Amino acid sequence: MTKEEVNGATEEEQQAQSKKALKKQQKEAEKAAKKAEKQAKLAAEQQSADEDDFAKDRYGLSAMVQSQQKLDRALVRVQDLTAEKVDQLIWLRARVHTSRAKGKQCFLVLRQQQFNVQALVAVGDRASKQMVKFVANITKESIVDMEAMVRKVEQKIESCSQQDVELHIERIFVISQAEPRLPLQLEDAVRPDGEGEEEGRATVNQDTRLDNRVIDLRTTTSQAIFRLQSGVCQLFRDTLTKKGFVEIQTPKIISAASEGGANVFTVSYFKSSAYLAQSPQLYKQMCICADFDKVFCVGPVFRAEDSNTHRHLTEFVGLDIEMAFNYHYHEVIDSITDTMVQIFKGLRDNFQTEIQTVNKQFPSEPFKFLEPTLRLEYTEAVAMLHEAGVEMGDEDDLSTPNEKLLGRLVKEKYDTDFYVLDKYPLAVRPFYTMPDPNNPKYSNSYDMFMRGEEILSGAQRVHDAQLLTERAQHHQIDLEKIKSYIDSFRFGAPPHGGGGIGLERVCMLYLGLHNVRQTSMFPRDPKRLTP
Repeated sequence: MTKEEVNGATEEEQQAQSKKALKKQQKEAEKAAKKAEKQAKLAAEQQSADEDDFAKDRYGLSAMVQSQQKLDRALVRVQDLTAEKVDQLIWLRARVHTSRAKGKQCFLVLRQQQFNVQALVAVGDRASKQMVKFVANITKESIVDMEAMVRKVEQKIESCSQQDVELHIERIFVISQAEPRLPLQLEDAVRPDGEGEEEGRATVNQDTRLDNRVIDLRTTTSQAIFRLQSGVCQLFRDTLTKKGFVEIQTPKIISAASEGGANVFTVSYFKSSAYLAQSPQLYKQMCICADFDKVFCVGPVFRAEDSNTHRHLTEFVGLDIEMAFNYHYHEVIDSITDTMVQIFKGLRDNFQTEIQTVNKQFPSEPFKFLEPTLRLEYTEAVAMLHEAGVEMGDEDDLSTPNEKLLGRLVKEKYDTDFYVLDKYPLAVRPFYTMPDPNNPKYSNSYDMFMRGEEILSGAQRVHDAQLLTERAQHHQIDLEKIKSYIDSFRFGAPPHGGGGIGLERVCMLYLGLHNVRQTSMFPRDPKRLTP
């Protein structure tokens, strides 16, 4: 091919390419013109809609609340929406639990903690078509402020806690918008397990709940559980304060394992090591030696036990009691059992709403207790188990299945879910437990049980430095590590005893739940450190 031919071919290619580019440009220009036309049309439609929308100032996305102004506006609580409020115009803040658009109206269920109410917006002289559409598109779990008229309903609204009234919305503003995709649906999370399987509807497994705990804690069941748990703490404090106890705070970072055992978390402490307290045991006793007479504390307890069971956590809340007594450690048992009975009565009388809410999802028998509390000796319990066909030695500790079986036997015989087991074998108790003066194989120690599971372990403590040293040596504990503890008893110590209760376990068993993680707000176990 000659030079001229090559040049000619190149010019043709260039012309073909420039034609292609021109076509592309034309296409893009047409596309852009169409897009602009569409946008202009939409804008015009929107403008005309806005002009037609007489209710446009009565709904919308609210500006972020940055404390710009102080509004003199009282917000009514959902639980207070009763028939007494009928025909009142009120303001309310709540979450959108569910919404359902139907023709020219939209129904909402609004939720506030464990209470919910039905609301309605319909096209009319107060609400435009655009307003109804806006309400229908508010995402679930968004928080809204609304002005509404309280109206009585002909038929009770069975699906809501507020069954006698509904709200007719006049204004509605979104205060905080939830993302459209929720990690779990709240209605799935409160569905009783069996019901979901039968109807082919979803239920939410435990790990999904705990991974998305903030959402799971919004369910009516979770709200009820943790309000009842707060009640347990309040009743514990109030009852003991009335009995003349003093609340104390004890250190959680300690220099030696509190129980002298191996199940402790080690933490680095500057140039040495320290431990997280397994219990406030030693400090409660030191306070008794310091003449505080009766003390209690509420605080975290840490156990480095690799137990992945339904009732073990590596961190839980301990409700601890310690008191001096006059002549017999049963004075301590009586004081603790009376405290527990006061808690049970307080829950029964003041937390029925919460108990019923939890029962809807997790049905259980009402909790039964006696006054005075049933007290059995360890030898009696072993005899009952032998009678039921269990093979165990008189001085063996109770296994978990045997504890549960004993709970069932006690319920059948005495009709109580709460009882005390007294006089445990000395061999299965910690070094600071006082031996039984009449039988050295047993001890002045006790456990308390709810629905066949242990919730408290306690005893009369050894308050004599010499005997305490001997008992520690018998358990092969390094005396140097507990020197300050033993020294506390060298300068006169009153006879005393006490016990430690697991808060989460008490709540779980009182409500008849089956996993302690349900009653721990952010549980910690060997496999979980988050959230």
